[in-house]
This record gives sequence, structure tokens and C-alpha cells, in this order.
Amino acid sequence: MKLAEALSLRSATLRHLEALRTRIADNARFQEGEEPAEDAAALLIEAEAAVNDWQNLIQAINRTNAATEMGSDGTLTDALGRRDALRWRRHLLSTAADAAAGSGKQQGYARQLRSELKMLAALPVAELRARADATARDLRELDVRIQQKNWEVDLLDQ
Repeated sequence: MKLAEALSLRSATLRHLEALRTRIADNARFQEGEEPAEDAAALLIEAEAAVNDWQNLIQAINRTNAATEMGSDGTLTDALGRRDALRWRRHLLSTAADAAAGSGKQQGYARQLRSELKMLAALPVAELRARADATARDLRELDVRIQQKNWEVDLLDQ
């Protein structure tokens, strides 16, 4: 199995677990004289097995990520950490630029009492937007390399 397939299976298993959790909760109690729509105990057993499968899958994915080299990006684990950091950096830069520009709020002037107060940007908006754009580009390029590697690498023992 390729790493990308394992990642997709991990996601599907998590969705299945969430559905089982909801079904268990919906059937854990029922009114006297009625029958529950599903056997909550059987669903719980199924969910426990799914949790074990999910754990094994995550462990295999993590082992594979740690062992997979990506050249100048380090291991796949290193690249994933960098990708997360790039996402946060882009988000922070964009948020700072939006706030400094007054996006979503009254721009330029704010009325307080009877005097007009001019609002000034405490941060260089254009520079922040340029940095956010460059970070977004780096993020996209890294993400493409990660996705490519996910389809090239076989999952280590599961």
C-alpha cells in the first residue's frame, strides 16, 4: 500500500469512527417497551476494533514519515512540520496585514465623541501581504513535493 492510500484510509477510518460514536450515543438508551434501532454493545465492539486498526495505521504512517527522506526537505516528518509552520506563518501574516489595513472594519477614520480620529497602520501592509504571498507559494511548492512523495513511498509494516 502506498503512503497516500494509507492516509486516505486513515481519514475514512476516522469518519467511520465518528459515525459509530454517533450511532452508539443514539442507541445507548431507549424507552421501556421499545427496541433500539441498533445494538449499542455490538456497535461499541465494532468501534473498539476500528480504533485499534486506526492506531496501527497511524503508527505505520508515522514510521514511514520518519524513515522517508525528501532530499533538502529532510525526512517526510520534517517536511510535514515545516508545512504546518508555513501554514501558520501565512495565516499570521495575512491576519496582521488585514488588521493593519482595517479590512472588515471602518477604514481611515473612526468617530469618537465629536472629534474625528484618524486610524493609522502600525504595520507595513504591502510588505506583510508580499511576505504572506511568498509564504503561500513556498507552502504550495512544499505541499506538492509531499503529495508526490506520498504516492511514491510504500507504507512500512502495518
